[in-house]
Amino acid sequence: GMLILSCSGCVLLAKKDPIPPIIDPADEIKPVLVSSPVSAEECAGDMALPAEFSRKFTAVSDPKLLAQSIGEPDKGKLCQGQVYVAKHNTQILLFRAWNGSNPTSEFGEWWALKSPRGQVAEYRSDYQICYQWSPMDKLTLCSLKAGAKVVIGTGQSTTCSEHLEYPTSAKKQVYLANADADLFDCSSYNAEFNWTPIISN
Repeated sequence: GMLILSCSGCVLLAKKDPIPPIIDPADEIKPVLVSSPVSAEECAGDMALPAEFSRKFTAVSDPKLLAQSIGEPDKGKLCQGQVYVAKHNTQILLFRAWNGSNPTSEFGEWWALKSPRGQVAEYRSDYQICYQWSPMDKLTLCSLKAGAKVVIGTGQSTTCSEHLEYPTSAKKQVYLANADADLFDCSSYNAEFNWTPIISN
């Protein structure tokens, strides 16, 4: 899975994340989990959506879209996933760290549900972002349109080089096949150096 910094060597958001709207507690989804090509035992984490997103999506079946998002071991993408449609009257924010030297990278297929925090190296491992794919020097925050279809799941293992491999990850990632059409109200940010001392044990 490839994606999205604020952290050591990273992004400082100029504005706070918008406060999500209050949703009727009765408006809960009953997930209709679709089997992924990879056995769930081989994947890290589970398929449950984070609590703050569980009432904002409706689970649907779309085998073709799901297949596009699933990757083989050591090849990245998702290890397991579920297709969802964004509900109306909800606010869903997606985040993507991308390669500033390639403008077309801004609206790629891989996004995160939460703003990057912590160490850059840890973030790369959580979202399987190889160093040769992106320096992650830009961050874009967008709102997802109602009715947009996405795949949400956990990350597949990735081999970046003979010296660097990332295992499967429990972090939830978002696959968005039509980011240009399905996102709006976007804001972009530059990465900045922000060093923290190394504490040795």
